[in-house]
Amino acid sequence: MALSGVDLSVGRGEFLSLLGPSGCGKSTILRLVAGLDTPTSGRIDWAESERGRKGRPRDVGFVFQEPTLMPWARVWDNVWLPLRLKGLSKREAAPRIEEALESVGLAEFHRAFPRELSGGMKMRVSIARALATDPSVLLMDEPFAALDEITRFKLNDDLLRLWKDRGWTILFVTHSVFESVYLSTRIAVMSGRPGHVAETIPIDEPSPRTPAFRTSPAYADYARTTSDALATAMAAPAGEETAA
Repeated sequence: MALSGVDLSVGRGEFLSLLGPSGCGKSTILRLVAGLDTPTSGRIDWAESERGRKGRPRDVGFVFQEPTLMPWARVWDNVWLPLRLKGLSKREAAPRIEEALESVGLAEFHRAFPRELSGGMKMRVSIARALATDPSVLLMDEPFAALDEITRFKLNDDLLRLWKDRGWTILFVTHSVFESVYLSTRIAVMSGRPGHVAETIPIDEPSPRTPAFRTSPAYADYARTTSDALATAMAAPAGEETAA
């Protein structure tokens, strides 16, 4: 069993990070939210405005840990893929694709192949592909885990800019205490398998965040609080909740 007794609500426009050890079910939560998996018990309730057919979510974008780009296709065609699957022609999709590439700073690389891009640029293509679908909810499964620190910091800042500009609700999976504190409005700290939410920590700081926040006393305090909560959750016996 990957999850047990997960009780979590997410507000519109929130940036919620799921933080926990490997195997605690963070990615499973994203797949359940996306409708890619079905829970064996319990339910997922969506606001009426977010429901599509059969009560499933509509307008949900998913950015995976790996960019999962088609190596034989150019950047433009990779971003077109989800729109093409929805039946949009190149002509119909062009404005949305061009806007998405411009938003992630890749407009001039629209004819490049994935092999010609750096790791950070490939992840930008993946984000652009999700952005082109105009989602209201964006699910991100450790998208920056494999990147160097400088690139990761830059993409963190770019993501926060897009989040504010687009009004997304974001669920973001990470193993990094420091990344979760920098990005989030709230952090859900998860226990080991079977996973459940052991504690939620609000990050009551203004957005957008700036690089100066990383060196501030408030950032250090939040990181310490979050690290302590994670250590407590990991030390608790399986299935036992910690005090929130």
